Amino acid sequence: MLYVKAPAKINLTLDVLYKRPDNYHEVEMIMTTVDLADRIGLESRADGQIKIVSTDNFVPDDQRNFAYQAAELLKNTYGIKDGVTISIEKQIPIAAGLAGGSSDAAATLRGLNELWELNLTLDELAEHGAKIGSDVSFCVYGGTALATGRGEKIKELSAPPTCWVVLAKPKIGVSTADVYGGLNIEGLQHPNTKEMIKAIETEDYELMCNSLGNVLETVTFKLYPEVITIKEQMQRFGADAVLMSGSGPTVFGLVENEARVSRIYNGLRGFCEEVYVVRMLGERNPLA
Repeated sequence: MLYVKAPAKINLTLDVLYKRPDNYHEVEMIMTTVDLADRIGLESRADGQIKIVSTDNFVPDDQRNFAYQAAELLKNTYGIKDGVTISIEKQIPIAAGLAGGSSDAAATLRGLNELWELNLTLDELAEHGAKIGSDVSFCVYGGTALATGRGEKIKELSAPPTCWVVLAKPKIGVSTADVYGGLNIEGLQHPNTKEMIKAIETEDYELMCNSLGNVLETVTFKLYPEVITIKEQMQRFGADAVLMSGSGPTVFGLVENEARVSRIYNGLRGFCEEVYVVRMLGERNPLA
């Protein structure tokens, strides 16, 4: 059995520029991985089948699963006769705006590259990842990056200033399609992506906090008011900066002072079951 780590991501910025002719949205976002991760186990099968086994009953075990799609894509593209059993030990909440499914797919691509001795580069794996989902390419690389296009064009950035990250997810799942569908691009308050890049490059924690922004918050807040409540509570408990990740519903707070972390964590646990304290990983994945 080969094991591969599949870390979650958060969006430090998420901007939507316009609707493209192919019906995708042109985005510009800065993402970074955190040390909350699923664990993917890969084991060859002689019968040629792809089997998904998961610790979470809500994880689909068929073609709807991104990890399944990743295995099928490599198998068909390179004429692999073997099958694979993909074991998914879930730690990342599902439908949370943390790219759990995309990261599972990316880990599957990296792991099968080794298991099936394909000798593909990360760039080649990321190209395959783009065919599966918009966040998969970023998750192949990990670390911190500016993602453009529909999310598949990746430019590596240095690691952000170090801090604690408190994640809180309410008991709801959010449909990314519904959130993008409800977005009115006219009159959006766009985050300052250039300022965020400057904050990362100069390791300016205060500027990073001041440059957080996600245009999807306006839609998700209308659909799910409990997400605003979490954001407001996190600010009240003393996080330095707070933002929703992706299309939500997970909200994260950046905290520089370790002593404040437990206060925020305990305060949120009073009304939100899924709360995590993590660190940013910052660095890219090694090639599996």
